[in-house]
Amino acid sequence: MNMNGTLRRLDPFSIAAFIIPLFIYLLTLAPTVTFFDSGEFITAIASLGTAHSPGYPLFINYGKPFTFLPFGSIAFRVNVATAISAAAACYGVYFLTMVLLRDEQGPKPERLGTLPARLSALSAALTFACTARLWLQSNHDKPYPLLAFICAIVFWLMLLWRDSYLEGRERPCYVYLGAFLVGLATGAHQIIVLMIPTYAWLLISADRRVVLRVKEFFIAFAFGLLGFAIHLHLVVRALQKPLLNWGDSKNLTQFLWNLLRKGYPVDKPSRGPELLWAQVNAFNIPYEFTIFGMLLLVMGLAGFALTKKRYLVLGYLIALASFLLVIVGYFNTPSDMIFLTEEFFTPLYLLSAVFIGVGLFVMIREIGNHLPDRAALRAGMLLFLFALPVAVCVMNYRENDQHQNYIAFDYASNTLRSLPQNAVMYTWGDSGAFPLWYLQGVERMREDTALPHTPHLVFDWYLDSMPVLFQHSSLYALRPDQRYPENTLLMSVMEQYAQRPVYIDFSTRYSVEFQTFQLHQRGIIYRLDPSNLPPVPSDSDIWGLYSTRGLLGESDMFFRDLDTGKAILIYGAALLESGENLLKLGRKDAGVWALDLAGRITPQAGQQALQILRSYGVR
Repeated sequence: MNMNGTLRRLDPFSIAAFIIPLFIYLLTLAPTVTFFDSGEFITAIASLGTAHSPGYPLFINYGKPFTFLPFGSIAFRVNVATAISAAAACYGVYFLTMVLLRDEQGPKPERLGTLPARLSALSAALTFACTARLWLQSNHDKPYPLLAFICAIVFWLMLLWRDSYLEGRERPCYVYLGAFLVGLATGAHQIIVLMIPTYAWLLISADRRVVLRVKEFFIAFAFGLLGFAIHLHLVVRALQKPLLNWGDSKNLTQFLWNLLRKGYPVDKPSRGPELLWAQVNAFNIPYEFTIFGMLLLVMGLAGFALTKKRYLVLGYLIALASFLLVIVGYFNTPSDMIFLTEEFFTPLYLLSAVFIGVGLFVMIREIGNHLPDRAALRAGMLLFLFALPVAVCVMNYRENDQHQNYIAFDYASNTLRSLPQNAVMYTWGDSGAFPLWYLQGVERMREDTALPHTPHLVFDWYLDSMPVLFQHSSLYALRPDQRYPENTLLMSVMEQYAQRPVYIDFSTRYSVEFQTFQLHQRGIIYRLDPSNLPPVPSDSDIWGLYSTRGLLGESDMFFRDLDTGKAILIYGAALLESGENLLKLGRKDAGVWALDLAGRITPQAGQQALQILRSYGVR
């Protein structure tokens, strides 16, 4: 084997398009579980189970081998898996850009050769790597980078078929492989189907008569179904009862319930111009790539619009229309949930980055053709290509640096520290529950406690997953139309109250009224006590057991997403409540300490703490 020949064929720019983003992602990688879906995904991956509907079986099986890495926690290993998939998506940008520019002539081709194209493609890949959306997805577990990479591969396969067809040596295997990958990618996220119109256009634009090929269509459809068979994971694993078995797809009814996302609310808001704009703005090129990046995108599209490659421009516009029509038009997401749809556009951002690379090439070509033939000017022109990725990286580095982000881990572990032996604690929000699932289920912390998640008490499959608590529960007797989180919670509390200590988390405390109980604060959670007992002071001693990494400004942890910010506000609010209660009971020193800590954690709490201190005559 001639290693020298192999090494010469390697493209160092393509390697850099993967290695540099991976280095950035590993540098800013979250060291453990984070908020939102992180704890749930990690628990599902570790147990080879099923995450929230529609299950994400491809992402689960992709992440599982990384749990066997010999370093870091399980959460860190899964985060590494996501970083690698995001770096692969960046490589996809480089690769597709080079494919689109392969027969384009750059400036001074006799001297520079393909260097301008390679540098333009690398610049586009690095710009995409540092965009706020992909960077956020890369440094903790998310399926969208993996999905975007597969989208790029299928796009390339459609172009391979098109080229072979136009050259008279048709290769239908490219289409069949692409169909298989599309079916497989639905196991990362179903949003892949919105790319199908673009893939179809790449075929039809070569020859409209391909729509009459019924046989090939059915073969491609069969390959798509073969890829879609990854969803059998839901059934096979449900029969094994893994640690996380969302929806319990042990039969056809539950499988379809999971696959079709029947557990989510379907009420849609009335839409006015303000809501419509907010929904459209979930896809935001200037925010991700800057205004200059937006101009380069337009330049790249315009550069191909009047050439034989105009079909690529139409393909991009078809993808844009498909995503907006479905995500904005059909989904009609409420304003407080729009942030969830922002991630759906990741494949479209990848295609945008490709055309930004084309725009960079067009710009350099035009400038280079009018510059004097001087080496210094040529070098400066090529270095100018990297102004955009450097600028985007500088803009987004601080807010996406999670290498010291222990907020979710500590919030969950502090919650568990607050619970007595054999307690049951009800959670309300996903970010309050999922890190607890990870700590208890994967890291095996406090397995003596029960942690039912209130919104899931309306589902029989969830009650079945906790037989110790619900085996003889009266919740099963409720009709589906009688089940609401509030009433199922209150019924369950009454069933458990006589058997074990019952607690609720902070979100539950402000989401449900407990008229027959008084709430006894214990740090960031509350114990339910009989309403006829005399009030007792909050357990202020628990605060000394809490870990507060990243809360008091003693580290370089600047990352603040929505749920991290909420957790910090919860600490502040809980300390305010504890401090005021202590002052009421005459425990001045303890009360002042709690209020001072609240002000150090969050400025909003600091202002309220001063008002409380003044109201009690404390200066």
